[in-house]
Amino acid sequence: MKRGKLYFISAAWFRWRRLVLILLLGWLLCSCSSLGYYWQAASGHLAIMRKVEPIEAVLKQPDLDPLRRHQLQIALQAREFASRELALPDNNSYRGFADLGRPYALWNVIATPELSIEPKQWCFLLVGCVSYRGYFAKRDAQALATELQQQGMDVYVAGVSAYSTLGYFNDPLLNTMLREDEADWVGIIFHELAHQLIYVAGDTAFNEAFATTVEQEGLRRWFARQHQPQVYQSYLTQLHWSGEFYAMLRHTRQALQHVYNETISVEEKRRRKRQLLQQLKTEYASWRGQTGYDRFDHWMAQDINNAHLAIVASYHELVGNFMQLLAQNHGELSAFYRAVQQLAKLPKPARHQQLTRLTAN
Repeated sequence: MKRGKLYFISAAWFRWRRLVLILLLGWLLCSCSSLGYYWQAASGHLAIMRKVEPIEAVLKQPDLDPLRRHQLQIALQAREFASRELALPDNNSYRGFADLGRPYALWNVIATPELSIEPKQWCFLLVGCVSYRGYFAKRDAQALATELQQQGMDVYVAGVSAYSTLGYFNDPLLNTMLREDEADWVGIIFHELAHQLIYVAGDTAFNEAFATTVEQEGLRRWFARQHQPQVYQSYLTQLHWSGEFYAMLRHTRQALQHVYNETISVEEKRRRKRQLLQQLKTEYASWRGQTGYDRFDHWMAQDINNAHLAIVASYHELVGNFMQLLAQNHGELSAFYRAVQQLAKLPKPARHQQLTRLTAN
């Protein structure tokens, strides 16, 4: 146990030193506000790493909650499965656990212009440009959200249960990941490890769709190996209803984009925007009544705006293409990963065109 704990501390320290060098480089390249952002990101992550203990050590605690014990035991099995059966990175990510004492690991700020569905881009060292800005303290995220709202932008602050450091650190399993059923957090492990395997700076849609594909295929194999067909069927049902919900959001997103592109007055665009967002609420209420699926009630209870819809496509639009690419490689994950790595080498427009061309029926 002591050796395991020492390893986690040492690994974190050496990677922290490397991150400090990156911050010093950032000092030379970035504005003071950017440097402040990098500092909160680095210090926020380090604060999490200080809480990490090897899962095997946590499991030896006699007063550990039985449900948490079961979750951690399953997590270790899923972690081994990820490397052995899914050919995902074999490192110490998700072999350590940290209880953060809060509901989310961090909070993302997403923002769009009032009459546009395109999210504001933020560009960072290492990861390139993304459609959100993450904070480890909710108050910092809300402060930025307020600033952007005062500029007339639509803003959404979203709690995030997990994140990936893309292999720069050994990412821990967090209590924030363990709030839902098994498919949710086992899927997160597969998803985040997929980001460590392949990540293209500045292409959120490609990265998220790839990781989501690995997550879904990984869960199919996981539940088959666990001999839990009923649990997997329940997961498929949730996936089906979630797909219908996201289709509603995409439809509204597309309708808004059409309105914003029209040569009509600003006031008319605002009127149609309000109309379409109200139609979404009405459509959801009808769908909810027909299906009885209540997982998105809390999300839909918000005052929905452009920012809520802006990144819908990022996580779901290309998943079907990646699934087809996996099928074309006969379900061989190693061959699938090689094909994705070849796509990753292309410029962004060519990458998306080639992915669509490869998977066109």
